This record gives sequence, structure tokens and C-alpha cells, in this order.
Amino acid sequence: MSDLDCNEFVELVTALLDRSLDAAAERRVVDHLALCDGCQLYFDQYQQTIRALSELPPERLPDDARTALFQAFRRDSQP
Repeated sequence: MSDLDCNEFVELVTALLDRSLDAAAERRVVDHLALCDGCQLYFDQYQQTIRALSELPPERLPDDARTALFQAFRRDSQP
């Protein structure tokens, strides 16, 4: 089995797809992917989600909804 666990794999998926891992880390991720059916399924679903979202038309959030969301995030993030 790979020396990478599934939790670590999940944390590194974006970096793998962005090609921002060093060679050793990429090898660990690819090795884990080859050995773990659950992570292979997760990776496939992740890629399907990216493809589906990239096909959506660009839409702009209405200004009043955008303002309300920013206010809610600011309010919730204050101590």
C-alpha cells in the first residue's frame, strides 16, 4: 500500500490537478491513486464536477444578492 493515506490524498487533489506538486509528492499521490479504489472514485467525481462546472454559462450574481452575501459573511466571521 502507498505511504499516503486517503485523507492526505484528498488534501492534495487540487495541487495534483494544478500540477503544483513536486515530483516526489506527485509520485506518492499517483501511487496511492493506483492502489485505492475509493480515492480513484473520488478523483473521477472531482474531475467530472470540474468539467460540469466549466460548461456552465458565466452568470453574474445580482448586486443586491452579492451585497447581502458579503454582509452575512462579514457578520459571521466577526468574533
